[in-house]
Amino acid sequence: MRTECKNFESRSYPNGDTVRKCNIDLAPDAPWRCPENCSGYERRLADAAWTHGSLIIPPTPPEPAGLDDGSAAAVLDAAEDILNAIGDDVKAEVEAEREAQNKPGVFKRIFRKKR
Repeated sequence: MRTECKNFESRSYPNGDTVRKCNIDLAPDAPWRCPENCSGYERRLADAAWTHGSLIIPPTPPEPAGLDDGSAAAVLDAAEDILNAIGDDVKAEVEAEREAQNKPGVFKRIFRKKR
């Protein structure tokens, strides 16, 4: 991927995992490469008062088979479609749980402070 692009992000976690991604979701073959003529490519400002740490980011894993024929992108698109399909149901469940937690019980209604 083009690490000099302002839309590229890399984050390392305590367990050793590293995420490399395009923040505007235009790199279907992430973390290995960006599209040739990416419409979202914008060069990152050089020396813009960044403070660089001493953490060494592990190298990008080797490319899997299937990047050139588009099958890897197809699998990722299918996974994204599945997540998008259940998104509304998950949101409704979370909202219902929050509502149930905020609903006062019998004792809270009886002994609540009166204003």
